Amino acid sequence: MQKAGFIGLGIMGKPMAANLLKNGVTLAAFTRSGVPDDLTKAGAQACDSPAAVAAQADIIFIMVPDTPDVERVLFGENGLASALHAGQTVVDMSSISPMATREFAARVRETGADYLDAPVSGGEVGAKAGSLTIMVGGEQATFDSVKPLFDMMGKNVTLIGAVGAGQVCKVANQVIVAATIEAVGEALLLASKAGVDPARVREALMG
Repeated sequence: MQKAGFIGLGIMGKPMAANLLKNGVTLAAFTRSGVPDDLTKAGAQACDSPAAVAAQADIIFIMVPDTPDVERVLFGENGLASALHAGQTVVDMSSISPMATREFAARVRETGADYLDAPVSGGEVGAKAGSLTIMVGGEQATFDSVKPLFDMMGKNVTLIGAVGAGQVCKVANQVIVAATIEAVGEALLLASKAGVDPARVREALMG
């Protein structure tokens, strides 16, 4: 099996990395606060920079909070791009700007490496259970090469289209979530103003 790397071991990244380790993946890892002991005890190799991860891995996953964080991981001091070469793949699983994603992918490809954007839905519970929905943008062949690792972290893994398409799908997902929350709020408010217990309405609708 190919060697993997994981950068960003927060609420989502840590259990995602743990699932790779549970499935026997050789994993190099980096996070600014230091790789947690339970991951190193499970077999993760702690690295001191993104570049050090790139030196040890064929497929490198990124799971950090926002667009500037991804840019720093890729192109900052001792960033991934400084150590990437042909035959490697960068997989950004953060939820960031689609436009920035396309720019980052173009710059990474100048190193000879491939690039996928693969934001997720499912929260911490899905990350721990390995049941995330993963929305992927990139080339079919690159997607196919990473799919076995995606399957260790998620249950619904879909190639949406070219690079950036995964991020667009995640934005669409968030629009749906926001609209649904608003609709539920309006419905329960209607019930309350009509003199009906909104908690009982919720109980009925949950069924």
